[in-house]
Amino acid sequence: MSNYTEKLRKHNLKVTPQRLAICEALHVNGHLSIDDLYNVMLKKFSSLSLATIYKNVNLMVKSSFIKEIKIPNAKSIYELIKDSHAHLVCEKCGSVEDIDINIDFVISDVLKNQNFKVNNIDLVLSGICKKCQ
Repeated sequence: MSNYTEKLRKHNLKVTPQRLAICEALHVNGHLSIDDLYNVMLKKFSSLSLATIYKNVNLMVKSSFIKEIKIPNAKSIYELIKDSHAHLVCEKCGSVEDIDINIDFVISDVLKNQNFKVNNIDLVLSGICKKCQ
């Protein structure tokens, strides 16, 4: 696991056991909804409240430490910030997979052809995964 203590400090976030555990859970699982994150965290912190999870996740999103991925017709999921990529979401089993894609090309194409300044891009491709086909 990476040194999340240093990374949290670089994002001006106080280092707490709960935030370190959120980092670890996202590192291990990749993508988690708030409910799934809460269930993972309960194993480590039995008296943890759902409100604490929401508070920490929202603060970590606001500080650009983790990212919220909005999935159509499903709950948002969260992941650690990493290089630009898209997501493949299976409509049957709900699995979420990262896929490398040249998002910079998409942004430059929009800038050139639409005269639109892109501030954020979340690309989610929905379909049926190989396992469910």
